[in-house]
Amino acid sequence: MRFLFYTHSIVSDWNHGNAHFLRGIMRELVARGHQAIALEPADGWSRSNLVAEKGSFAIERFRKDFPELMPVTYDAAFDHEAWISDADVVIVHEWTEPDLVARLGKAKATGGRFTLLFHDTHHRAISATQAISALQLEHYDGVLAFGEALRESYLRAGWGKRVFTWHEAADNHLFQPHPEIERSADLIWIGNWGDDERSAEIREFLVEPVRELGLSGTVHGVRYPRQALADLAAAGLHYEGWIANADVPKAFAANRITVHIPRRPYRESLPGIPTIRMFEALACGIPLVSAPWSDVERLFRPGVDFLFANNGSEMRRHLRAVLHDADLAASLATSGLETIRLRHTCRHRADQLFGVLAECGRRQAADTILATEAAE
Repeated sequence: MRFLFYTHSIVSDWNHGNAHFLRGIMRELVARGHQAIALEPADGWSRSNLVAEKGSFAIERFRKDFPELMPVTYDAAFDHEAWISDADVVIVHEWTEPDLVARLGKAKATGGRFTLLFHDTHHRAISATQAISALQLEHYDGVLAFGEALRESYLRAGWGKRVFTWHEAADNHLFQPHPEIERSADLIWIGNWGDDERSAEIREFLVEPVRELGLSGTVHGVRYPRQALADLAAAGLHYEGWIANADVPKAFAANRITVHIPRRPYRESLPGIPTIRMFEALACGIPLVSAPWSDVERLFRPGVDFLFANNGSEMRRHLRAVLHDADLAASLATSGLETIRLRHTCRHRADQLFGVLAECGRRQAADTILATEAAE
């Protein structure tokens, strides 16, 4: 089968976590003998920022790290209709320009034989409702929402014909333990500042616990304001900026523990949706302590796969316990890795995607029969 993914970027993961998951899904599809092509805007925000910060080296790193992936850039003159004409499946990410979202829907409505899916991995359905409601999704065969709460938001609003829950997951061919690497530092956190959506949480669940416990630690991520950088330094945390996602597994392996800090809109309005870093960290076998979020879909086993900290005091207590109890640390690492391998790899999500495609095919056939009968 020929898959086309309209992405914000597959080449750049600069403040763009969805690239992690799409890379893994595309790699899984290619491994199964399918063709997977990523289309991305030549001047996309994430790609432009990555090149501005790191130069062409970052693009070369992508090609070296993911040689099986096929990115294609497009501009205003790009012939989208020609590219999608022989596709079997077209998946369109929610950061795609609204005019192009509508254009692809029109191509489907005017004879396109491909299955057309819209893929939402953000909180704009509840934080920027008008922007999502203005998208023309009536000709799309379905919506892939990265959490049940988001799926329910689409259903309540009447956006799209059918909506499926399709969580992100870890590319476990990349994200895996590296026992050969010595754990030489206490703590690592990999996360972007996040448009001030978790600034208070970063201070409460990362900066203050590290400062009070006197831990050694490193922070990777982008878009940190000057005051945040000063707070990290004052706590003894080394800030090292952007890290290529292919380097993350070995960075995790060099540390004894990590933390998970979800953004406020997910915690408050879209329960059940962790960041992709949680999947990736557990896949690497590093013990994890999480700031609050509601695992209403029972993706994990809280207290077994990881520890929940309801406030900064609990975070300090859990960090101290894991760092001083080798058996507890080993148990968390083993259990978290087990859950990922059993439920949350890109292999599992590819299987789910083919289930969605089968369902869409059955619905299309039923719709065709009903239309034929009505015409008669």
